[in-house]
This record gives sequence, C-alpha cells and structure tokens, in this order.
Amino acid sequence: MNPTEPQQPPEAEPGTPAGDEGALAPASGQRCGLIAIVGKPNVGKSTLLNALVGQKISITSRKAQTTRHRITGIRTRGPAQFVFVDTPGFQTRHGTALNRSLNKTVVGAVADVDVVLFVVEAGRFTLADAKVLSLLKPGVPVLLLANKLDQVHRRAEIAPWLRDMQQRHEFAEFVPMTAKNPKDIERLFDIVEKYLPEQPWWYAEDELTDRSERFLASETVREKLFRLTGDELPYTSTVVIDKFDEEPSPKHGRMLRIAASIVVERDGHKAMVIGEKGERLKRIGTEARQELEKLMQAKVFLEIWVKVRSGWADDDARVRSFGYE
Repeated sequence: MNPTEPQQPPEAEPGTPAGDEGALAPASGQRCGLIAIVGKPNVGKSTLLNALVGQKISITSRKAQTTRHRITGIRTRGPAQFVFVDTPGFQTRHGTALNRSLNKTVVGAVADVDVVLFVVEAGRFTLADAKVLSLLKPGVPVLLLANKLDQVHRRAEIAPWLRDMQQRHEFAEFVPMTAKNPKDIERLFDIVEKYLPEQPWWYAEDELTDRSERFLASETVREKLFRLTGDELPYTSTVVIDKFDEEPSPKHGRMLRIAASIVVERDGHKAMVIGEKGERLKRIGTEARQELEKLMQAKVFLEIWVKVRSGWADDDARVRSFGYE
C-alpha cells in the first residue's frame, strides 16, 4: 500500500508521466477520471469502494452513517486509471453541525466528476434514495448500481423496477450487481472505463489512496469502535489521532507509535466504550492494531483513550477541529 498526502492532479503535457516515482505507460491511449460513489447511508458504498480498489481503505459497518469523509481510492487497470470518490450517506435527519458537514461533502463530491455511480439496493427505492438522486446535476452520466442483487429472491421483479427507475432519472446505464462478487466488479470496470476522458494518469500506477496513514489509522479505530459497540453507541462518536510517530526499528524495519482518542458525548457512552474491566476498549485496541500492522506493514504500538466532549456534533468549530470539512 502506498498512501500519500492529498494532492491535486498535476498539470502535465501530453506524454508526460504522472507522479515523480516510477515510469508510467505513455499518455497515448490513457484514460483517467473521477468517479463519485453516492447513495443513502448503509447501501454498501464503502464495501463497493474497497472492492474496486482491491484493498480496504474505507471502513465498513452494519451501523448506518459510518463513512464521514470524502475518501479517494485509486485503481489503475490496463490503460485506465479510475479515481473513486466515496461519500457519506446523505443525512436527512437531525440538522446538526456534523450532518451539515457530511451533506456538504456529498454535494461537493458530485459537483465536478466524470461519472456518478448511484448505489441503491436492488428492487428498492426510498425517500432517502430520492433525496440523494435530487442532488445529481444534469450533464454528468449517472450509472444506476442496483447493489445486493444476491438478496433479491424474485429476480423477475427487477425488470419492472428498472423501468420505474428510468422514469425517475435518465440513467446512462443500469448495472445490477453484488459488490462482493469479483465478476460483477470486473464487469463494472469495463462499463465505467468508456466514460473516462482520454488524458494522462494523475497518480503513480501503484497508488491506492490519497489519504494519509494518519487518517487511515483514525478510520480503522473508528470502525472497530462501531463494530464492537453495535447499536448501543450513537454514531456521533468519533476518533482523533493525537500522536503518529514513525521510528526506525532494526528488528521490525518500521515501527509506528500511535495515540488515539475516542470522543463521545456522555459519561455513559464512555463507560460503554471501556466495557467491564476495560475489556471492550482493550479489544478495540487489539483489533485496530492488528489491522494497522497489515495495512501499513509495520510494527504498531497503539494507545487509545476515551474522552467526553458534550455536544461536539452540534458545534461547528469543534466539528472542524476534529477534521471534518
């Protein structure tokens, strides 16, 4: 994995390699473009992004509203480079500062892309889906991804549902699929490639994300937090990285010391995260550390603290200070 700091696509003359490291294929015949992945909370957008990139860069959870940031995943396949933008599910409830920030991220992500993947559950269309669809601007091709096709028991019902969806929006294509099916992912690449402009790649061929390792560390801890607390913990809980230091290590080659704070809104939530005799917090830390060691190919020492910050999700300044746009 080769995460880098966020960057703007470099301006390059035709035929100039993108990036500073590694020789890339000639620009002739190359395609590259931005693809936004949008949809209501919990329809499988992050699972889809991870499958498209080929490695986990976006956290997944059965808990709705888990993704909070615009996350870019990169996949270079043949002559085409796909730059995917994962977005938070559009928030239709509770006008908190956090939700306003999330919705601003969604609108920003769809404003300047080459193609949009609008993800819905196959055979279903809710008011929340309709609100996301209303954000899509004319002039940008929108592919309807009917996800979780494997959960549809009566396939004959899909055809009339697709006809009804065409009445709602002039979709460029329909793609019934299951994000966890590798064959469906390969088919999706073939479909999306023709919508990418002919232009030089923006990133080196082996790059997978434009997010920093510090950001990926916070997301990994947050995923374990939600997975191990289930529906008990409000989604407004977040994770802040207080320290991220890399040290040379003759034994391990690479060693990271990370300190993270789990921020909750109430003392009761703090007790919930810590668990009886600290067992839940210990498990969150162990699972996060193990995943980070695989992700970053390093020995990781991880400390996690739990802090109470009442009302943070409705405080614009504090929302920004915690890294939200």
